[in-house]
Amino acid sequence: MTGTPTEFLHEATRRLELLARNAEAGELDRAIDLMVAAIAGGGVVQAFGTGHSEAFAMEIAGRAGGLIPTNRIALRDVVLHGNRSVDELGGSSLEREEGIVDELFDVSLIGEKDVFIIASNSGVNGSIVGVALKAKQLGHPVIAVTSLEHTAAVEPKHPSGKRLSEIADVVIDNLAPYGDATLTLAGGVSAGAISSITAAFIAQLLTIGVAQKISRSGDVPPMYISANIPGGDEHNHALEDLYRDRIRRSA
Repeated sequence: MTGTPTEFLHEATRRLELLARNAEAGELDRAIDLMVAAIAGGGVVQAFGTGHSEAFAMEIAGRAGGLIPTNRIALRDVVLHGNRSVDELGGSSLEREEGIVDELFDVSLIGEKDVFIIASNSGVNGSIVGVALKAKQLGHPVIAVTSLEHTAAVEPKHPSGKRLSEIADVVIDNLAPYGDATLTLAGGVSAGAISSITAAFIAQLLTIGVAQKISRSGDVPPMYISANIPGGDEHNHALEDLYRDRIRRSA
């Protein structure tokens, strides 16, 4: 394989097409139902990811064309809203620290009706598994977005010995290969990471599915419109006020 843009396009396209077919066959319906139930019950969708998987949480929470009753939990919250030092944000130590979970929940805006959707390609790091376990312990449904191929090939790093996929109520495979890279270049170099692309697509499929289900019930789905069009800020802020003290929006 030479690693051309067309080859990478093929790797991305065949996965996106499969995800779309799976969604049309109903494979995302259980996740969509959990999200709709949370919103209908007055809860919000809590999205969490670390490292590159934080991009998934950003697709779920706080973007144009997205659902307003959504909240992004981030490891940096223990610095911004807790007592951790900013120096601890360097590297991957917090991502792998299972003990960070209690602090993270203490500083997060979490309601009893909320549903958690957690993205992690490997699904084994301490903070990821810890958040999933804590959410389940508190009675929240958990949706996982992970690479089933990768997570099955690596050892869990959490003391529980569990993977994210073994904790969640619903597991969505992001179809990334072991190691994430899809292309092998000259000299055996791997490139063409795919999990961020497929995860973003999954986030949008879920958002579309939730909006459609709410619309079919006769209600208007609470959606963001772009802040860069006339009336956008006014529309968004009015709906955000309905979830005051339930969601955070930060740079």
